[in-house]
Parts: sequence; structure tokens; C-alpha cells
Amino acid sequence: MGLVLTALPFRFLLFLFVFLFLHHSPTKAEDFNAIINNNTNSCSTARSLASNCNWFRGKWVYDPSYPLYDPSKCPFIEGEFDCQKYGRPDNMYLKYRWQPFSCSLPRFNGLYFLEKWRGKKIMFVGDSLSLNQFQSLTCMIQAWVPNSKISYIKTDGLTSVTFQDYGVKILLYRTPYLVDLLNEKVGRVLKLDSIRSGDAWKDMDMLVFNTWHWWTHTGRSQPFDYIEDGGKMLKDMNRMVAFYRGLTTWGRWVNRNVDPSKTKVFFQGISPTHYEGKDWNEPTKSCSGQTQPFFGFRYPAGTPMAWVVVKKVLDRIKKPVYFLDVTALSQYRKDAHPSAYSGTHSGTDCSHWCLPGLPDTWNHLLYASLFG
Repeated sequence: MGLVLTALPFRFLLFLFVFLFLHHSPTKAEDFNAIINNNTNSCSTARSLASNCNWFRGKWVYDPSYPLYDPSKCPFIEGEFDCQKYGRPDNMYLKYRWQPFSCSLPRFNGLYFLEKWRGKKIMFVGDSLSLNQFQSLTCMIQAWVPNSKISYIKTDGLTSVTFQDYGVKILLYRTPYLVDLLNEKVGRVLKLDSIRSGDAWKDMDMLVFNTWHWWTHTGRSQPFDYIEDGGKMLKDMNRMVAFYRGLTTWGRWVNRNVDPSKTKVFFQGISPTHYEGKDWNEPTKSCSGQTQPFFGFRYPAGTPMAWVVVKKVLDRIKKPVYFLDVTALSQYRKDAHPSAYSGTHSGTDCSHWCLPGLPDTWNHLLYASLFG
């Protein structure tokens, strides 16, 4: 099959380039809050569910009461995130709590969570960052009910933890792109216009979506041979444009399939990596050996372009999708990755996060958006 070079109409590419340029350079992470605050469409930051406080603008503060659970007592943490078990020598990264500038987050209470969501189903949908967040939430809740009867089931692509005394089922559906990745005669095809797997997401009481990291994978690490877009089979295309196309397809799925009276939908913001120290003005460094967060007010690398794409797509969705805008607060946590202290990830992991750790804050913000 020949390579198709004209993947998209020129006008669409021009529109996307102008949009990304105008909304991205040279703005830093915090400046984008103006875009959020001025948004009048159905997309909403989670803080608007409860108050006018911006939970996503703040700082990391030392808190000796942290972490929120003992990893050795949580049966759900896998080796790739269990940094203490695999020899990380420092523990200060466990002691930081996110403190918004103009208010305080409600205290996380796992028992209250179970009571309020009794009999309901919660599903995380996405890549290994969704796995990170799924394991974090189940550990945070389990720490409050250590003697509760629990069912823990792992199958190909689907994992579930059920707190049986409360009928609360928390699931993880692994799909790195949200759109379909299928084996066809020509090879593995990433289909930007198709979500067949979406039937598995229906009938949930809460959906928490995430995607981004796999869109950047190229060469041997990419799990597809072709990209199908608008009926055309492409050997490759601009990945930011592909991300925009795929996320737009997901947005259409939400509009067609979600009943807001029955299901709350969240989109987890872009999770940053810390492989390149130039992002925080230490060009010779990576996350390896980092023991403290970045404490400056503005993160030098600014806002990731993928954040702009996510915001654009969310603004166009007609159904309520609550944006957990964790990108900036996560950028500060160059110290919170497994780096070399992972049981299953070879090399230096500056992409995922230790547990306990940063994903606990993501879930604390999810909790605040529900009950704050």
C-alpha cells in the first residue's frame, strides 16, 4: 500500500496551526487559566462543580501526615509504581500536599466516598496513566476500610476492584488512544474515526478518560503500522493533528452516548514527563535523582501543546465533561517519578508516577469535584 501524503485538507491544517500558535506561544501554564475562566461552553473545570475556587492554581507544601496510605498494605499497587518496595532511598516526595492559593481542598474520606457512591460503577478509560490513577484511588479508599470484603479481578484489558460491602465497583479499561487500534490485512491500523470499544464504557455512573502519551510513540515503540483518517490509509501523519482528530471522535462518542443525568464524565488533563531537564532550567538533568518539586511560580517549559488540543476539543462537546486540569501542578513534580525504582520498567521512567504519590492528588481533586 502506498504512502498517502495529503492526509488532511489544507484549510484544516492551516486552521489547526493558527489555533495552536495563537493559543500556545509564548504563554506559560498559569496564564491559560484565563482561557478556562472565560469559557462559557459545556466543558467545565471540576472546581466549577462546587465553588469559584481554582483548585488547580496553588503550590506544593510539606505535610508530615502524608502519604494517605501505606503501600505495603495495599494489594492493588503493581511493581512499576511501587518505588519504596524497589529501593527508592528517599521519602520526601511522599510528604507533599497540594495547597490551592485561595482555598483548601476538602479532606479525602474513603468511607464517605463509598457511602455516597454505594451501588455505583466507576470506570477509568485510557493508558497506563489511567492505571496509575486507578491503583491510587483503590488504595486511597481501601485504607479507610481495610477489613472490607473486596473482589479484585484482572483480565486482558479490563481490571476491576469491587468493595462488596458497599456495592462500589471501580474498573479500568485499557485503551491507549481511546479510538480503535485494530489488526487488519494490511497490518495494525489506528482508526481515528472509530470507537467500537465504546460499548464497554456505557452504563457507568462515572467515566474518567485519559489519553496522550502513546500518540507521541514512533518507530519500534508505536503499536500501529498505519493510520486511517477520513477513509484514507496513511503510513504516518502529524501526531498533534492525529491527536486532535482522535479526540474529536471521542467527543462525538460522548455527545451520542452519555446521559448526563446518569453519568458524570471527567477528562484527566495531560500528564507531563520529566526526561529533559531543560524544561525546568536544568538542561543536564532528568527525573533521576530528583528529590524535591520545582518551586518556581511559573514552570519554564510552559503549557504542552497537547493541553491546547484537549481544551479545544472539550470546548466543543455539548454534554458536560469536567476537566481535571492537573497539568501545571504535575509539571512541578519532577521528583515524583519511579526513575530507576520500578519493578517492571527497565531504564529510567520519567513518565509514570510513584505510588503513593502524585496520582493521589489527582484523585483528591476528583473527590473535591464530587463533594467539595
